Amino acid sequence: MLIIAAMLPSDPRRPHDLGGALGFGPLERAPNEPLFHHEWEARAFVLNRLLLQAGLYNLDEFRYAIEQMTPAAYAKASYYERWVIAIERLLTDKGVLP
Repeated sequence: MLIIAAMLPSDPRRPHDLGGALGFGPLERAPNEPLFHHEWEARAFVLNRLLLQAGLYNLDEFRYAIEQMTPAAYAKASYYERWVIAIERLLTDKGVLP
């Protein structure tokens, strides 16, 4: 996350937009790495799929909700924590959650 922290305020890219950024190295996955590291991650994945399928929001809205996170919140959150934050925001904005 050094690159995210080092982004200048004048840099128009948001922290999720790292296209062309250098320094991350190759993406490596351990041979027996599980798809989900915690049960709640699998639940977040399934919840998102069900809400998308139910038409409560679409994939563009979901992605946009993640993109609206502050750089600090984005850098602090794990991949699926970002999903949960986006789901909560969307359901709140649409009046499904108080």
